[in-house]
Amino acid sequence: MQVWALIPNGYSPDTLAALLVIVGAAALMSGLSGFGFSAVGALSLWLLPPKLGVPLLMGLSTANQLMSIRQLRADMPPVRRWWPLGPGPYLLGGLIGVPAGLRILHGLQTSTLVALFGVFLVLYAAYSLLKPETLRIPTAGGWQVSCLIGAIGGVVGGFAAFPGAAVVVWSGLRQLPKTASRAIVQPYILALQIVALFLLAIQHPETFSTTYWSLLLWTLPVVLPCTLVGVYLYRFLSDVNFRRVTFMLLGVSGAGLLFKAMGSLPVLAAVAHALPK
Repeated sequence: MQVWALIPNGYSPDTLAALLVIVGAAALMSGLSGFGFSAVGALSLWLLPPKLGVPLLMGLSTANQLMSIRQLRADMPPVRRWWPLGPGPYLLGGLIGVPAGLRILHGLQTSTLVALFGVFLVLYAAYSLLKPETLRIPTAGGWQVSCLIGAIGGVVGGFAAFPGAAVVVWSGLRQLPKTASRAIVQPYILALQIVALFLLAIQHPETFSTTYWSLLLWTLPVVLPCTLVGVYLYRFLSDVNFRRVTFMLLGVSGAGLLFKAMGSLPVLAAVAHALPK
């Protein structure tokens, strides 16, 4: 039996190959930086309908984070130390913010909010990459501020599917070492993705169709090894270079949000249209 015969109905080998390249790149970048799987993986939404593509990215992002955290478990604090300096306050805020983000998604002009946040990320990333290393931005606040940042991330994740961006920006402003930054960002993203999948399974169980599971089985064998490669490369990064990679990926995230807000780019739309269905 040929491998291509296992492709879900309605999708061609070319479409599947393009999807594998996208999620492989997303896993590599997320393994390297600890976040941004959805930022790169959002390109798959030009190949898949959003009601299928977004849950698929959530599932793959969850697997990506589980693999990455497992490889870096020595750098992750035990759960008993998650409060107040670890990911605990961010998670609390994120769980509060997600419902608000979902209400925005269904009740307001989401594309405008997504575009504004995208512009902010692009400008912030450019500023962070170009500013002198000696320049420091003072930050203050205890767990209450962390909870607020987590809530902002939850809101953004609810309407734009990028929950980690706000926490990554805050970690960058605080000049956290790479291990401390990942120890906060990765459990935060993982928890919110699991919660989102759980709510989706309850509210829209039809999402997890045969096509969903077929695509998940095709993409997981690409995502997991690419995650390992990213984690391997991460170990060789200094704190300075880690921040540079983080800022570049934030810029990619912002550009992805802008593209999402504006709709399909003409070139990408033409490529997707040209691929056999």
